[in-house]
Amino acid sequence: MTVIWSLLAFLVALGLLVSFHEYGHYSAARICGVKVLRFSVGFGKTIWTYQKTPDSTEWALSSLPLGGYVKMDEDSFRSQKLWKRSFIVAAGPLANFILAIIFLTILFASGVPQIPSKLVEPDKATVAYEAGVFGGDTVVGWKSEGDDSFRSIASWNQLRWRLMDAVTSSEGFILKVKTSQGITQDVVFKTEKMPILTPDTDPLAKLGIKPDVSEPIGIFELKLDIFEAIGVASERVWDISTISVRMLVGIFTGESSIKQIGGPLSIADMAGKTAQVGWQSYLGFLAMISISLGILNLIPLPMLDGGQLLYDAWELLSGKRVSDGVQNVLQRVGMGSLLFLTILALFNDISRLFLR
Repeated sequence: MTVIWSLLAFLVALGLLVSFHEYGHYSAARICGVKVLRFSVGFGKTIWTYQKTPDSTEWALSSLPLGGYVKMDEDSFRSQKLWKRSFIVAAGPLANFILAIIFLTILFASGVPQIPSKLVEPDKATVAYEAGVFGGDTVVGWKSEGDDSFRSIASWNQLRWRLMDAVTSSEGFILKVKTSQGITQDVVFKTEKMPILTPDTDPLAKLGIKPDVSEPIGIFELKLDIFEAIGVASERVWDISTISVRMLVGIFTGESSIKQIGGPLSIADMAGKTAQVGWQSYLGFLAMISISLGILNLIPLPMLDGGQLLYDAWELLSGKRVSDGVQNVLQRVGMGSLLFLTILALFNDISRLFLR
């Protein structure tokens, strides 16, 4: 039953997120006057189609619910100005970021459970201990080294993303804490003391800041009005995106582990688990995967949107389009790279789910 639940939750996630991604391409193409021949939800044998007129877009539902695709008129697309072609390509990933904002806005507007930003006593061999953090301190404000004023911190969830941002960028920060005696003071984390990212260490563990989850935890509900929710959701999507990009780059620079790369099995497992917890948990999961899908498609590899944007950048700088012959060669390279990443992700999935 758990396997079936995970599979269904995975297929819903994949179908929704990929279809919305493709709808971004579709919408941008229509705005730019490019003829769209077909919009399909799913792949394989066609189950259902609808076409208002012979010259309009054919809408289709196909048998394999593994995403979807948009088929444009090639001549209509290639005849567009460079900026229009780039806009159409970039609209897919952009749609995923917008969808993530929508999902998180719904969460924050409906009310989400939060853990207080009260901290436990840090271990002695951590940056937090050296900086002067004590058990029972509650973080109420945050200021990066370049900021003029403190930003309010209301929960551990909010603080955790700020910490991840600081650690992945190796930037110092200042915490405003309220001690167990009710005294408010500043705790400085200097840039030179920040933990160095390595593949085999947990940077947050080396930092030493952890929430106090001893009973009673004091979980509270964070519920925002719609405009506040949009602002917080947009900020959260930006934070997650920048942190994810840094971690992705870290894989190639040796600062992050390739074990962090997850594939369809891990996604399906998480989809099933979050769906069983409740709709809010599943919606948060969808937001995270939507962001990941947007970032993945911006990687400058042929066969991905980022690869096409790389071609467009070359055309902008050189004044010439990348020839079809060169594109065909690069397509093979891109396919090989994606195949390697897929195999690596599946290996990590199997190791994580079945061999641990």
